[in-house]
Amino acid sequence: MLNSKIINWYEFNQRDLPWRKTSDPYKIWISEIMLQQTQVVTVVDYYYRFINSFPTIKDLALANEQDVLKLWQGLGYYSRARNLHQAAKSIIDNYNGVFPDSFDEILKLKGIGVYTASAIAAFAFHLPYAAVDGNVYRVLSRIYGVSESTISPKGKRVFQSLADELMADAPPHVYNQAIIEFGALQCIAKKPDCEICPLQAQCFAFINKQQDDFPVKKKKVKVTDRYFYYLYIYNNERFLLQERGDNDIWRKLFEFPLIELDNKIELVDLMKSEAWHSILKDVKVKVTNQLVTKVHKLSHQNLHIEFIHIEVKDEAFETFTPFISVDKETVSNYPMPKPIEMHLERE
Repeated sequence: MLNSKIINWYEFNQRDLPWRKTSDPYKIWISEIMLQQTQVVTVVDYYYRFINSFPTIKDLALANEQDVLKLWQGLGYYSRARNLHQAAKSIIDNYNGVFPDSFDEILKLKGIGVYTASAIAAFAFHLPYAAVDGNVYRVLSRIYGVSESTISPKGKRVFQSLADELMADAPPHVYNQAIIEFGALQCIAKKPDCEICPLQAQCFAFINKQQDDFPVKKKKVKVTDRYFYYLYIYNNERFLLQERGDNDIWRKLFEFPLIELDNKIELVDLMKSEAWHSILKDVKVKVTNQLVTKVHKLSHQNLHIEFIHIEVKDEAFETFTPFISVDKETVSNYPMPKPIEMHLERE
């Protein structure tokens, strides 16, 4: 059977990953959320730090949100961390602090979708749910020659049905790990080594030399360009931060005072703008440095970021509102987007 071949491949090729050594649903949950949109090699260290800081659901539920975000700093997609925090509180309130052990109850937790609920149900409780992630979509689409889009409602139903059928009576926790790993290491997106693949005789894509045609590509998402001008306003060792709002990227993270525009602008024109005046008022300042624009890519956005260093004299520094005055010693208390963190590391 195909699932036996995949499981046999897994026995010889699986990576040594910490979340595969536990059946604790809390730890498996943390790993699954971290692995969304993030490479395994990046997740491992974050996983260890997070579990060490919050070893139990109760520890996470009682934590300050800023502490949770600080530990998440650099992983991106910060709504994942906020959802984890809220779900932990829900588990304390609604399940007496015990992680729910049924698929339907797991699915009710904030931030958990069908894939993650299936993965936790299978890995932690050995329940018969086939987990279908991007790796599994790729494997199934190539084996069976599925022409349905992976993001269409019909496509999702088709792939879930195929995954359930392929799992059959195999141990769910083993099968799911095996097919996900097979997609991650063997049936990779570009230039898979099909000559050593144990499934080649049954693989539609290999037989028809159509590996690059599967899975069927989804429509291209329009990418938005945004222009961020960060004002690094400082006096000696102190500088200013502000907290981002609720309705945008990097929600509730801390950054330098920001001027966002729809297009690129020269510094001389920026200094004449209303936005510049609204931040710096009539305070006498000295622009000491202007760093070349760097593009920070998010999933659907290109952020064109420029840092402008502005020195302010002692007597004027504390007049800036509503900004927070910090220094290198205290800034570690504030969770920040990656570009801000990297800029401070260069200073």
